[in-house]
Amino acid sequence: MDFDTFLPVLFWLLMGVSMLAYVALDGYDLGVGMLLPRAHDDAERDQMVSSIGPFWDANETWLVLGVGLLLIAFPKAHGVILQALYIPVALMLLGLILRGVAFDFRVKARAQQKPLWNAAFFAGSLLASLAQGWMLGRYVTGLAEGPMALAFAAGVAIAVPAAYVLLGACWLILKTDGALQERAVRWAKIAWPGLVLALALVSIATPLVSPTVAGRWFTLPNLLALLPVPLMAGMALVALRGLLNSHRIRGPQARLAWLPLVLAVSVLVLGAFGLAYSLYPYVLLDRLTVWEVASAPSSLKIILVGTAISLPAIAGYTVFVYRVFGGKTSGITYG
Repeated sequence: MDFDTFLPVLFWLLMGVSMLAYVALDGYDLGVGMLLPRAHDDAERDQMVSSIGPFWDANETWLVLGVGLLLIAFPKAHGVILQALYIPVALMLLGLILRGVAFDFRVKARAQQKPLWNAAFFAGSLLASLAQGWMLGRYVTGLAEGPMALAFAAGVAIAVPAAYVLLGACWLILKTDGALQERAVRWAKIAWPGLVLALALVSIATPLVSPTVAGRWFTLPNLLALLPVPLMAGMALVALRGLLNSHRIRGPQARLAWLPLVLAVSVLVLGAFGLAYSLYPYVLLDRLTVWEVASAPSSLKIILVGTAISLPAIAGYTVFVYRVFGGKTSGITYG
């Protein structure tokens, strides 16, 4: 494969990495938003929102990068995909705007108005998560129509918020201590079986709605070669559940408080690897390959220069923010 032929594959990988980074990073702060009504009092809600304050807008930068790469590197695909997903995209943007407005206004609102902004923050987080789940479900089936494909998309629409809630609870275990941390451990225990059930249903339904995916996963020697992927995901989930019973993740000095979040993210990474294997070389399953919808090689080379500058800048800024604002969250620190 020469460089011009490889370029569309490279941008397909970069787009996938950007979307995975978005899901892993923005997933936990969407999960914190959905957990907000479960807090004991307003002080805990402030602490929960403060824990994501320095990070949430930087996390969404990865979504902008991923969609931007789709628009400029695969212009023939973005029209087909975004046209079919116009309504859920609009709902996702509405949810992200709603939670962004609520995030800024709740800290300055009068006491009697604060519950309204808390509700808006929760509703925006839930709406954005459901819309993303629906879009993922529709995308995995190649935008197929019919009751089975739509039922599959509905199942994924429920699975994605479940995964985000687990990520959010694991984030709070890392960033808090005391009563809120204990509550976060209980939330993670409640979210864990929901996520496992959702993943199991999606894993069973995906090959049923897509013969292409079934052929790639359930034929020899592919089946044996790919078996470690679901096995490692299962082991990570079991290890995560066992860790939630350990005292090593509790308290201000807990050395393993970071591990539940890492295990939850590792499940997402393994799922993303499986999805990438199922889709390659299609941008839209069974319909459009990366080479059919990519921009001209000369255009991709120019785009690659911009990507080579912007991607490390975003990654560097992300690492910098997480290093500066590391440690436990003590209270409201934005406004």
